[in-house]
Amino acid sequence: MRMNKRPILIGIIGGTGSGKSTVARSIFESLPEKNIAIIQQDSYYKDQSHLTYEERVKTNYDNPLAFDSELLKKHLRELLQNNSIEKPIYDFEQHNRKKEKELIHPKDIIILEGIMILDDCELRQLLDIKIFVDTDADVRIIRRIVRDIRERGRTLESVIDQYLTTVRPAHLQFVEPNKKYADIIIPEGGYNQVAIDIMVAKIKSIIEEKRENR
Repeated sequence: MRMNKRPILIGIIGGTGSGKSTVARSIFESLPEKNIAIIQQDSYYKDQSHLTYEERVKTNYDNPLAFDSELLKKHLRELLQNNSIEKPIYDFEQHNRKKEKELIHPKDIIILEGIMILDDCELRQLLDIKIFVDTDADVRIIRRIVRDIRERGRTLESVIDQYLTTVRPAHLQFVEPNKKYADIIIPEGGYNQVAIDIMVAKIKSIIEEKRENR
């Protein structure tokens, strides 16, 4: 049975390749009811259908302006009001949104995962819990290389060039400084099981408190 009150919105933040997805998956697998929706900020890159493929490739995707933040905040508010949304689906090989959308139903717990979600003041205010996954830069770049080549059809040269020209500068400007807004900082790239267990225990206590107050 779903709760009638406002869902819990958890933000998981960290640099590219930090282990955000690992933390989100660990939280999901540790909660018995699995009444969780996970949303990636990357799904909300702006639609670029008006641009050619060559122009889309040149877009700086490591800047807050690359995201459709207004649509993301609108969708989160809808979910927090227990309404369903049609989430965009992003094609990383084509550098553009797909025509299809994914129907997301409201859940008791909503996890928002992304690199820039603490940079937006309105978005920060929507979050009940803000988790920063802190990982060394050398580990993050290796993970990004592996991911982008295997899953996003990129070449080694293109990944390294993008990292040096946009990813690293954006991390220093938009990601690292916003660590100060986090409620919890998880080191060791998302593999700190003690920190994750503490986080899960806190979420469970919030769920129980909500049930008792229904």
